[in-house]
Parts: sequence; structure tokens; C-alpha cells
Amino acid sequence: MGREIGTTEYTRSQRTRYRRDLKRNLDLFETFLDTSEFVDEGTVGVELEMNLAETGSMEPALVASQVLEDLDDEEYVHEIGAFNLEVNLPVSHPTGRGIAQLEEDLGAKVDRADDAARGRGARVVPIGHLPTITEDLFAEESWRAPGARYQALENSVLEARGEEITLRIEGEGKGLDASFDSIAPESACTSMQLHLQVPPEQFAAAWNAAQAIAGPQVALAANSPFLLGKRLWHETRIPTFVQALDTRPIEYATQGVRPRVWFGERWITSMFDLFEENVRLFPALIPESREMAEEPLLTAGAAPRLHELMLHNGTVWRWNRPIYDPGTDVPHLRLENRLLPAGPTAADMAANAAFFYGLAHALVHERRPLWSRMSFEQADENFHQCARWGLEARIRWPRMGRVRVADLLQEKLIPQAVEGLKHLGADPDVVDHYGGILSERARTGRNGARWQIDTVTTLELRGATRAEALAEMTRRYRDAVSSGAPVHAWKVPARQR
Repeated sequence: MGREIGTTEYTRSQRTRYRRDLKRNLDLFETFLDTSEFVDEGTVGVELEMNLAETGSMEPALVASQVLEDLDDEEYVHEIGAFNLEVNLPVSHPTGRGIAQLEEDLGAKVDRADDAARGRGARVVPIGHLPTITEDLFAEESWRAPGARYQALENSVLEARGEEITLRIEGEGKGLDASFDSIAPESACTSMQLHLQVPPEQFAAAWNAAQAIAGPQVALAANSPFLLGKRLWHETRIPTFVQALDTRPIEYATQGVRPRVWFGERWITSMFDLFEENVRLFPALIPESREMAEEPLLTAGAAPRLHELMLHNGTVWRWNRPIYDPGTDVPHLRLENRLLPAGPTAADMAANAAFFYGLAHALVHERRPLWSRMSFEQADENFHQCARWGLEARIRWPRMGRVRVADLLQEKLIPQAVEGLKHLGADPDVVDHYGGILSERARTGRNGARWQIDTVTTLELRGATRAEALAEMTRRYRDAVSSGAPVHAWKVPARQR
């Protein structure tokens, strides 16, 4: 869904033709995957989504278009909300000082965007949910960024669903129960997406590994505990994103129809399994043909572009998504890890990347794969438990039984990630530095979500209302981002006696 499209409405005949072309694409991809050569350089990449907040009130600042105009840099682009920005970082390697360079690049990109935002009376806040968002923001059309693809997506989701979008998320009190006549809640979800280039023969192992560790990964990085004034899950982005793009009426969900935002339901043996599932299980949301998009059939290197298949893949939001890129010469395959929130600091985000790249590498090269000892259903349950309870979650793990995820991370997974980074060729001091950040976060139990919850609780005990506490916490959060210190070292305001 990153590409622009030409229309927001489609005829029945266009949808019928798109279905036929999609199946042809799938057949061609199966043959191409089995017979062609792909780039195998082990590169990594990052996309970072950010929020814009008004300098004083810290309420959403609907100035993305103006900030992008001031930046005048193609690496910064719109996201779905008028208070969102996205930046794409250069492709790099996790070897040598790669992760340290990633931290430097992340910090520079956030700072540059923040400098531009200041000129428009706003600040950039890298966080999973901007805590000051209210339902009033989504009552008008002004929340939406320009772009036909966003309007077309909303039209298709609402047409398929046939009724309003409803968010029902467990949390404090009765939790959150709110309805919207748009997909606006999706704009509340801002993430850091990690890309890992993988050769075809290794893709299944890499995807299975990423799925198996999704729970501990999201627990370690959770940074989205507040939405619409409510304290909900430690990583509320997970249920919010699922429900905001849910094309299913309640009856379809009851029948077992899969949601468009999907963990999956089985381990795979090939990347093709995922694309085949996409075509078999999900109708097209944006049925724009290659001819409508005026795209060539082949790249300069004669790799098929597979326009319909790639566009369709962009409207099935797997937490670990397969990516085929025809490139300009030789094609390549990527795993797109989509479950992490943005923030808090560049150091935290680089550490999160180090954890994923290091641990995935270690697990792919294990003699007996982790996923051969864990059911897929258990991986799914772990993911949702960790999204709800963060580092306080208790999950089941092979050979360890039921375990506190913070202990699992400290005793097993972070050391494995450290060994994976060493095997990848990361410099020893880089490995020690980011391993230390991860270990301290697990030891203290303080990720972004825990810091936000503790700070708001303290401010409320001092007499602040929830709205006042959220605004003040967001101001303190933005100041702490500027400090560059990892979140486990952030101070929580002292309670008054």
C-alpha cells in the first residue's frame, strides 16, 4: 500500500479481471521462485513512522503536508494520518558497526523531522500511539492525509464490512468500546518496520523463527499502553490495527473468516505458501490492474513485476510479511517484521533491531529448529499475551514450561541474540553495548509502556486529570527522546508525600 493509485472506485468487471490476473501472477511467481537467481547479501532496512504533536498541548498536529514540504526529501513520506510521517532509512548490514550506524541514522532522521516540525509549531514523537489522541480527532475528515490509496482502502474496507469500525479492547475499567465511520484508528498506530533480505531456500526458516519469537519481541519493545484516554494493552497497537482494518462483519468473524491483519495459522515450508494463502483466503481490496497503473510487465533485468500479486500482498497485513522485489537488475526477497512500535529513542530502536536480527539469525542456524518444538497456536497465544501484558506476561516456552517473559529474555533469548550478532560479524563492542541495553530493559522491566504507565499513574496521584497526565507525560517523553538515553534509564517523577 505504499504506492499511489489512480482511482478510488472499481467496477465489477475490473474486479473480475483482477482476480484472473492475480492467479496468473501467482502461477508465474511459483515458477520464477523455483528457477531464478535472487540477490543474497543479507542486507537490512528500516521504516519508521512518527507522530506530530502540537508543541504546547501535545495534541495531534495536522501539519504533515507542510512539514514534508519543508523537508523536501523523498525519504520522508506521508502515512495515512495528517499527523503522521514515515521515513525510510538506507539499506545497511548488521555486520561491523552496522547497528551503531543504524542508531545514528535513526537519531538524525528523527531530529531532522523534528527541526522541520518546530517550524510549524509541532514536535515529532516516535511512539506506538500518541497518548493525546481523542475520539474528536476522528469525527472530521481533517485527520486524513492526502492520497487516493488511503481513500480507496477505506472505501473497500467499509464496503466489505458493511457497518462502522468498532474498537473493543480490554483494559482499565470496562476497557475501550468505540465506533467510527472510517478507518481513522489505523492512523493512531505508528511502527518501526524491520526488513531482512533472505535467499529463497532460507525464507521459510526465517519466517518461522520470526513468528516463534514474536511474543517476546513485542514484550521487550512494547510502547503503546494508552489509546483514546484509556489504559489498555501494553502494546495496544496490536488489537487496534487488527480491528481498524477488519473487513469482517461479526457473523463472518464468528464463522472463522480470517482477519486482514493476521498472525497466520501454520508454519511454512516456502515463501510461496504465504502468497498462495493470500490469494486463496483474501478477496482483493484494491483491484487495480497493471494496465491501470501503467506499469511495465518486466523490470530492466527481465524479472516479472507481478503488479497484482504485490498490490494484493500489501493489503494482507501479516505481522511478518513476505516481500518480493524485482529490483532493477536481480530480484530479491525480504522478510518485513511489522510488529514493533516506534520509539522511544534511537538507542532503543537500534537495540530492538539488534535483538531481532541477532535472534532470527541464531534460530535459523539451530540444529533443531525452535518451531519444531512449539505449536503454531502456542506462538500465536504468546504473541497476544505479550502484547497485552508486556514484560509482565507469562508464556509457555519449549523446555522451560510456563515462564515470565522477562526471565526468558534475560536467561535465554537475549544471550542467543548476542551470539547471533557475533556470528553475523558485528563488532564486539557493538554487541556488548546493545546486549547491555536489552538486558537492562528486561532486568528492570521498564520498556516504553511501563514508563508511560508509571508516569501517568504518578501524575494522577499528584492530582492531575487523565487528560492532563497524558499531555504532561507526552511532554516528558519528548524531552527524554531528546536526551538519547535508553528508556530503562528514564526517571519516573517522584510521588508527593
